[in-house]
Amino acid sequence: MTIRAAVAAASLLAFAAVGAGASAQTYSRPTAAPRTTDAKALAAQAHEREIHERFNRGVAAEERADWSAAATEFRRVVALDPAEPRGSTARYDLALAEIHLGHDNAAAGLLDEALHRDPGFAAAAANLVALHLQRGNVAAARAAADRFIAVAPDSALARYDRGLAALRAGDLTTARADFRALIGKDATYAVAHYDLALVELRAGRDDAARAELEQALTLSPGYARARFALGTVLMRGGRRADARLAFDRCARDAADPALRALAIDLRDKL
Repeated sequence: MTIRAAVAAASLLAFAAVGAGASAQTYSRPTAAPRTTDAKALAAQAHEREIHERFNRGVAAEERADWSAAATEFRRVVALDPAEPRGSTARYDLALAEIHLGHDNAAAGLLDEALHRDPGFAAAAANLVALHLQRGNVAAARAAADRFIAVAPDSALARYDRGLAALRAGDLTTARADFRALIGKDATYAVAHYDLALVELRAGRDDAARAELEQALTLSPGYARARFALGTVLMRGGRRADARLAFDRCARDAADPALRALAIDLRDKL
């Protein structure tokens, strides 16, 4: 559940017990009758009430991971076209549901709409970068990452996303600068050391890559992907015994079955 969606759905009906010693059942408080009989005003109240209820139902569906139900509710909210910030929030939440349903094109369009309505919506910008990277659309990911940086120039996540997009695009200069900037802000960020190592490997700088991988593993000894990468660097450098130990440790630490199998295969060939 997103923070903004939670805020939009925060007003719940209150329930109270009826009388001391009464039945254990509870009853909803009666809704005050609207102080108008004007048809236009009543229609506006009904419109607002539906938006409120649909948001509540959509958020509840998200919390139980019922993405089909969540999509149904948020599609209706989008159709009702509430004012900001609920308009962009509804599109964002619908995009999350569409991603889980495998509708990536629809999700990308919704995130773009959310950002058009609210250019400062950092969560939408971050998810749009991740979505384009997942789809393999590097050019779109880079454009989204640049927009994310513009929205949140001090955000570590924005810089990380731009570094990833640049690495995928082969722009090693930008990727190196972004990952080094992250490490400059927080030298204990093991993932940044790992990604900087990937940049150095792509640049053919194995010694620099090994130093970053060793630092990542000092900070996070169970970091299986970093351990695997270190094994490949050691193997390329002719340090077969050390590489075998790295692949063996990776096989023990890896949660990903594919990574574990690959590490075992390389270990047994050394």
